Amino acid sequence: MDSDDERLLRGRVYGHDPAAPEASPLPGHHYAELVGGPLDGLLLDITGHPPTTRRQGAALPTALSRYGPDGRSLYKPRPTAPSRWDWQGDTR
Repeated sequence: MDSDDERLLRGRVYGHDPAAPEASPLPGHHYAELVGGPLDGLLLDITGHPPTTRRQGAALPTALSRYGPDGRSLYKPRPTAPSRWDWQGDTR
């Protein structure tokens, strides 16, 4: 991924085509910013997820992980800023 790709992805919602209208944040939704790793700068829609689920973080499928298309990137909420989820590494 080059710097142009990175700029395109920033501020976009994880899991949506960057050109799709739903790729931008929607009013009334709650988002966590993904920090570090291959999904850095993307927003994760956490609307409707209970606090207990949010605290656990997520293993997000992405072809950008170190394991390619079969990989997942692990993100956990930052204890001091729960709307920012820090990259923990990649897994299969």
